[in-house]
Amino acid sequence: MTSNVAGALAYILGFITGIIFLLLEQYKNDRFVRFHAMQSIFYSVACIAFSIAWRIVFGILSLELLLFPLRALISLAMFGYWLYLMYQAYSNREYRIPFLGDLAAKQVGT
Repeated sequence: MTSNVAGALAYILGFITGIIFLLLEQYKNDRFVRFHAMQSIFYSVACIAFSIAWRIVFGILSLELLLFPLRALISLAMFGYWLYLMYQAYSNREYRIPFLGDLAAKQVGT
């Protein structure tokens, strides 16, 4: 499998495929795939953390139903950004998410 396809596939199941591509022997020395795998892990963990925090804060304040349209819009934006990240990896671009991309690059040694 080429690096661009592997980089895009690292985003498919979020942190799960990110970890898998970090552990696969054939990609251990491929910095491009490792970068996208690490960025996938960071992005999916950030999305999960945001989701949990949203439900806790607005659940406690009993505003969850009132703010449902906003939450749906944010979820749609996160989904669109996830697709954009896969497209960037498939296009052989090392697109960096602000802050998270720099952390990912630091983890893979660039």
